[in-house]
Amino acid sequence: MRMKPQTSEKIAKTLIWTAALSVLVVLVAILVYILLKGLPHISWSFLTEIPRSMGREGGIASTIVGTLLVSFVAIIIAVPFGIGTAFYLAEYTRETMVTRFIRFSAESLAAIPSIVYGLFGLSFFVISLHIGLSILAGGLTLAFMILPTIIRTSEEAILAVPQSYRETSFSLGGTKWQTIRKSVLPSAIQGIANGIILSLGRCVAETAAVFLTAGMTLHMATSILAPTRTMAVHFYLLAMEGISMDNAYGTAALLIILVFIINVGANAFVNKAMAKGK
Repeated sequence: MRMKPQTSEKIAKTLIWTAALSVLVVLVAILVYILLKGLPHISWSFLTEIPRSMGREGGIASTIVGTLLVSFVAIIIAVPFGIGTAFYLAEYTRETMVTRFIRFSAESLAAIPSIVYGLFGLSFFVISLHIGLSILAGGLTLAFMILPTIIRTSEEAILAVPQSYRETSFSLGGTKWQTIRKSVLPSAIQGIANGIILSLGRCVAETAAVFLTAGMTLHMATSILAPTRTMAVHFYLLAMEGISMDNAYGTAALLIILVFIINVGANAFVNKAMAKGK
């Protein structure tokens, strides 16, 4: 018996809504559980004091600073190379073996587990280049890890810009660079920014790659060549070693809040910048 189109449409719509709501419920349940367990343990001293007794006492001030510095180094390094590569692939070259190889490499690198990047960073940056366990080594490792994401999201955002924008610019006598700077980039900036925000969130929450390259010290970092411990690594060690589940949940809750603030703040900044540019 053949199903009516209206019936199949209703079934498909119901399944799609069910899947979406199921994911939303699971996500909200996880967030609510962690926040309920962690928020009561967040205080001013928790935010401003250095961890003591392996994290059993004190706060997480040094891990907050370490997280921000490692993520900042990664973004500063990866964003120019990622966006530049994306514009090269989308605007300055045709579909060739080289471009296909670059895209294939980016997609393959994006699928590599973070622990592999950590081992690469440990052997190359920490040992071979003699940088040592440091913010710089951790940032460089994270830059390699997020580079494929920035390349692919930026390229898709650039390719989504209507071709008519480019043709109009060329017809008015604009050069290739002027067309990119005045027409393509402003139209693609929202998609590019989303990729950067996604990459930044991954840097903040990364554990394995940073664990092997930035170190685990609880002291406040004094330079980018000093070792540090990020919030994600701190939370992992507190929970896995059973040192302090209260501080572990507090760190996890603060990590969620930090990622939320970064996403909201970055989106607001981009939207404001785009509004001013119109």
